[in-house]
Amino acid sequence: MCRTGDQGPAPDSAAEALAFVRTGLSFLASADPRVLTCAEQAELLRELGSAEAMQVAAISRALAAFDAVGGHELDGQGTARSWLRWQNRITSAAAGAATAWMRRLQAHPAVAAALAAGTVSPSWAREICDWTDKLPGASRHDGDEILLGAAASGAELADLSALAEEMVSRASPPDGDDGDESFAKRRLRLTTHFRGWAKLDGDLAPAAAEALQAVLDALGKKVGPEDERTKPQRDHDALAEACRRLIAAGTLPQRGGQPTRMELHMTLDQLLKLPGADAAAAAWAGSGAPAPPGADCDATVVPVITGHVDQDVLAELAARLVPGAATTGVAATDSTALAARAAGQLAIRDAVRLLSGPGGLASYLRTGLLSGPAASISLPLDVGDATETVPAHLRRAIVARDKHCRFAGCLTPASACHVHHIIPRSEGGATSLENCILGCDFHHLVAIHLWGWKLTLNHDGTTTAISPDGKRVVHSHAPPTAA
Repeated sequence: MCRTGDQGPAPDSAAEALAFVRTGLSFLASADPRVLTCAEQAELLRELGSAEAMQVAAISRALAAFDAVGGHELDGQGTARSWLRWQNRITSAAAGAATAWMRRLQAHPAVAAALAAGTVSPSWAREICDWTDKLPGASRHDGDEILLGAAASGAELADLSALAEEMVSRASPPDGDDGDESFAKRRLRLTTHFRGWAKLDGDLAPAAAEALQAVLDALGKKVGPEDERTKPQRDHDALAEACRRLIAAGTLPQRGGQPTRMELHMTLDQLLKLPGADAAAAAWAGSGAPAPPGADCDATVVPVITGHVDQDVLAELAARLVPGAATTGVAATDSTALAARAAGQLAIRDAVRLLSGPGGLASYLRTGLLSGPAASISLPLDVGDATETVPAHLRRAIVARDKHCRFAGCLTPASACHVHHIIPRSEGGATSLENCILGCDFHHLVAIHLWGWKLTLNHDGTTTAISPDGKRVVHSHAPPTAA
C-alpha cells in the first residue's frame, strides 16, 4: 500500500501529474489503513504531511501565475480569492488563506522551495515567514535560510522562535527617545477648492496609518472585470465608502451606507424659469458640490432654495430710498452712505421675509411647480422637510429578497449596499419592489450610474448586467435560454 522511496515514473505534463495525484489519493482515501503495521501507518502519515507541504507550494505557484494574467476575470470575478471561493466551493477564510500563501511565498522563495521539497510543514513555514518579516528587507532571505537549516537539523519550534528573536534583536536599530516628538508631528489637512473638490494630505502616526491601510485594503479591492479603476481611484472610493458607512452606522444603520440626508439645492431663478436641475446653475448659486450620479436612488432628500444678492440692484434700490446717495466711492463716515447702507439692509430683510418661509414666494413656487421630494413641507428659510426616497418597509423587503449586491459575482452584504432604481426615477421608474435592487457602492455608483452598465432583474429572481456598449453580458446564472 505504501512504498517508501518509490516515486514511480515521472509525469510528462501537468494533466498527467494531476491524474497520478488523483489516483494515488483516491487509493489512500478508500483503502483500509488498519491492515498496515504501526510503522507503515507512521510512514503514511509522515509522507502525507510532506505531500500537504508540496500541495501548498504547488497551489501557491499556480495561483500566482493565474493571478498575474488575471485569469479570474475570464469568469467574471474581481479577484483570485473570489474565484477560488466560487470555483472550489470553499469559504472566504479558506480562499483568503490560499491567496495569503501565494503572497507569502512570493516574498520568501527559500521557504517556498522547502515546502516544495516537503522538508518543512505549512504551519512551521508560516511561523518562519512571520518571524523573518520583522527583519529588514535585505536580511529576510538569510533569516529564512538560517531558520530552515535549523529546522532541518532537528531544532524544535521553540528553538526556532528564540533564534528568530535573537536575529530580530540584532538587526533592529536601537530604540529612539523621540516617540512623543514624532507623535506630535501628526497632522491631517483637507483643503476644499474648485466646486467642492478637495485635497487631502498629512502625516499619519503608525497606528492611524495601519488603521487607514486596513480600511483601504478591505474596501478598495477590484470587484469585477468591469472594474477599471486605478489603485489611487479605488483608494479614494474606499475612503469615501468608509465615511459613508460610519455616518450611516451612527444614525440609520439599516440605510446600508447611503448618506442619511441629501440636500437638494435650487436657485430661485431656476424655480421662476423652470430650467430643470442644472448643475452649472447650482454651482453658480454657491450651493456646493452637486450630488453624484445615483445619490438620489436611496437617500433622504431635503430641498433647499438658494439665491444671491445682486449688489448693483441693491445699490440702485438704496439710491431710490436715499436720494443723493452715490453707489461707489463714498467714504464710510459719510452720513449719506451710511443711510444708503442701512436702507440696503432693510431691503434685504424685507425681501427675505417676502420670499422665504412657508408662505413665501420661494416655497409657493417650489411646492406648486415641483413634485416628489422637492415639493415637501417647507421650513424657514424654506428648507423643505426631509422625505424618504425608499420607505423603510420597502427597504426591508428588498433586503430580505436580495441579501447582497445583485451584480453577478458580487457578495457584498446588504448592510453595505444601496437601493438602486432599475428604471431611474427621472425616467418614471417606480419606487417598488420590482424596480428596486441592492447594489454595492462600486457597482451602484460607479459601474451603473457613472459608467453606464445596465442591471436588470429577471422574472426568476436572477440578474443580468450589460456593459454600456452592449458587447459584454454578465449573468448571475446561466443565460435564461440555456437548458
